[in-house]
Amino acid sequence: KMFQLLIKNAKQLVTVCDKGELVKSGKAQSNVSIIENGSVVVGKEGKIIDLGKATLIAEKYEESQFEKVIDATGKSVIPGFVDAHTHPVWAGDRCHEFAMKIEGASYMEIHAKGGGIGYTVKHTREASEEQLLELLMQRLKKMQKNGTTTVEAKSGYGLNTNTEIKMLKVIERAQQKCKDSLDIVATYLGAHSYPKDMEKEAYVKQLLEEQIPKIVELKKQNVINPSIIDVFLEKGVFDFDTSRDILKKGKEHGFLVNFHGDELHPMEAGKLAYEVDALGVSHLEQISEEGIELMAKKQIVGVLLPTTAYILRIEYPPARKMIENNVPIALATDYNPNAHCLSLPFVLNISAVNMRMTMEECLVAATINAAASLGISKTHGSIEKGKMGDFVIVNHEDWRHVIYELVDPPIDVVIKRGRVIHSQ
Repeated sequence: KMFQLLIKNAKQLVTVCDKGELVKSGKAQSNVSIIENGSVVVGKEGKIIDLGKATLIAEKYEESQFEKVIDATGKSVIPGFVDAHTHPVWAGDRCHEFAMKIEGASYMEIHAKGGGIGYTVKHTREASEEQLLELLMQRLKKMQKNGTTTVEAKSGYGLNTNTEIKMLKVIERAQQKCKDSLDIVATYLGAHSYPKDMEKEAYVKQLLEEQIPKIVELKKQNVINPSIIDVFLEKGVFDFDTSRDILKKGKEHGFLVNFHGDELHPMEAGKLAYEVDALGVSHLEQISEEGIELMAKKQIVGVLLPTTAYILRIEYPPARKMIENNVPIALATDYNPNAHCLSLPFVLNISAVNMRMTMEECLVAATINAAASLGISKTHGSIEKGKMGDFVIVNHEDWRHVIYELVDPPIDVVIKRGRVIHSQ
């Protein structure tokens, strides 16, 4: 019988889960399942058919043929990374703002000078679909090189119906181009900010009565395919009630919910997440005790983005407190023009150092919990039978080197659906 791939003799086959867990929280978040001296088999469909001790797999499949065999002797294998929060479609870089921040300007001061989201919106509106697609493809390629095999991608630099749709079309075109090399989960984020050229109330009306219905219509026609709706719940941006209205409207149309909250000010994001049954909430630098309790109750994933705190020099989210109180934690790059990071291994390193997360907690956060925050942990985020054949082969017998070795992690091979998408 012919199979797609055999990875054999890995010193550590880091499956992350071994009981079909769909999310890990509390003590379980630091419990990473490992098969010592393991092998894994991927079938023609790109899904994992079998895994176990190398000797057993060798015996069982000695008569079988494989399109590709990779000998991972002396190496370790982990699941492909899932980057659960990115803003990868934009034009007009903000390096000049980075310079301002270094000299002490705050996020809101830059915003007031016409910088921030407004600057990116202007350039993204002006850019053609082709230009945005080319920029996106370059960025996705770098993510793959860093071990990302699944990425969430948001709109949100349009802040008008046409540009939001243009961004979602670019994401869908990228998914078609990367059919076998990357899974892209599209998120509609029309409520990222208020546009400069419109009154707040008028824009909320446009979101509810024009953008969402049009996006639903185009989704039915398969022109775009967003599965998640997001808002920026923040002081001076979308308040609690407005955010709830937008998210509920999205839910009515079948969108899953995962939103930005409690970043710069405490905004009761946990309470809102609990009310609308969100899969996850991102940021949470300012989450309250009550918010933590409510998220834990429904196992809503806290998607932490340490690059934000790192770049803006603000307080990091209380990761330890959340883990100790049973909130499942995911980690993501938050790739955007403010935090230009395409590397999950870098994020895991700063999470370990600055949020005191263990390396095991970090790995869980960038695999199974990241998948859970996107509603795809049944198929992605761990090395188990029936799941996607997505792997990173680490050029060291101890998998933790992918976090420990800064800047240039020892990523040997990246595999998506049983096919090599990047190799050293």
